[in-house]
Amino acid sequence: MYARTVGHGSPVIVLHGGPDFDHGYLLPELDRWRDRYQLVYYDQRGRGRSAENVRPEAVTLASDVEDLDRVRQHLKLDAPALLGHSWGALLALEYALRHPDRVSRLILMNPAPVSAGELAIMRKAYVDQLGPDMQRQQEILNSPAYQQGDPGAVTARYRIHFKWALKRPGDYERLITRMHAAFLRQGKDGILKARAVEERLLQDTWLVPGYDLLPKLRDLHIPTLVLVGDHDFIPVELAERLAHALPDGKLVTLRDCGHFAYLERPEEVRGAVDDFFGASSTTKQKKDR
Repeated sequence: MYARTVGHGSPVIVLHGGPDFDHGYLLPELDRWRDRYQLVYYDQRGRGRSAENVRPEAVTLASDVEDLDRVRQHLKLDAPALLGHSWGALLALEYALRHPDRVSRLILMNPAPVSAGELAIMRKAYVDQLGPDMQRQQEILNSPAYQQGDPGAVTARYRIHFKWALKRPGDYERLITRMHAAFLRQGKDGILKARAVEERLLQDTWLVPGYDLLPKLRDLHIPTLVLVGDHDFIPVELAERLAHALPDGKLVTLRDCGHFAYLERPEEVRGAVDDFFGASSTTKQKKDR
């Protein structure tokens, strides 16, 4: 698997979203944390630069959890923090529920739904937001170019998909430019493989009847920062519900911010994370006494 490490300080393993993306869309903003944090990025199996020789049908939620643990072990990290963006937040929680002793902190940034019921809420809000654009998006999804993994068609689809995901037009254009470059780099084969991997992972999570992490999270005693934008295209109430379900959860809502908080509000996000590390370290010291 492809991985890269930058910076020095408290170790943080970064989990990208998608789940058909790679970690590139998180840069360069998160790299600017390198003055205080050791940031470990990796492209999840079957995606980005970790796609070579991977069969999509071999990728499962269990293999993604195992891969995360392999990264942790390879770098000899006892209990790093996990930072998950969007889908990456769900993966972080799935890992933490299995290995709570191997995680020191959780940072859940613009978290994806953590239950099938919440997915239904998100989908309804999404359809309402897009309105007439839903038909145009469906036309792209049904087109031969999109079905064959053409980068231009995929970019056109995500231009509609993320239309309401960012508050400011400039941030939206920066994101789309980044994603288009990533799709060109992947090429048709890489796009189709990542898309097939995404379908496999959805079958293991959201599409499982009764899938719901919320009841399990009430026993997860790990300091957790939940970051959400007040203009996220995923309903803010889902992040609020997640933070309240976690015994040691803290919710920070960023004003005039959408689904890509690190890009839209970099200074506020960095400040919230620095405060969280300081506060959670103080709490741990008190418990150790």
